[in-house]
Amino acid sequence: MTEPQITLTENAAKRVAWIAERQSKPAVLRLAIDGGGCAGFTYKFELGSPEADDAVAETDGVKLVVDPVSLDLVKGSAVDFVEELGGAAFRVTNPNAQSGCGCGSSFSV
Repeated sequence: MTEPQITLTENAAKRVAWIAERQSKPAVLRLAIDGGGCAGFTYKFELGSPEADDAVAETDGVKLVVDPVSLDLVKGSAVDFVEELGGAAFRVTNPNAQSGCGCGSSFSV
């Protein structure tokens, strides 16, 4: 059995489903990587739809999709939804990141 390329936690899946329902959109979270941020790359999340060459992870009927270029930078990661005193956000646990920023929204490889 092969390791999934990326995973969506149950907590994150519930949050995506909640957001998608309120926006009347499909429960599909797109994770993309952009250049920038305080550490070199930033995580970008949006509701979207799968493209033909995307990697797809599914949890409780909710899909997480990642384009091939971004997947190279996040392969093996898990996307979670966390609620803390400082706020609530999707958080990526990325084994490829050499360093990250304090807020967890950017990283370097």
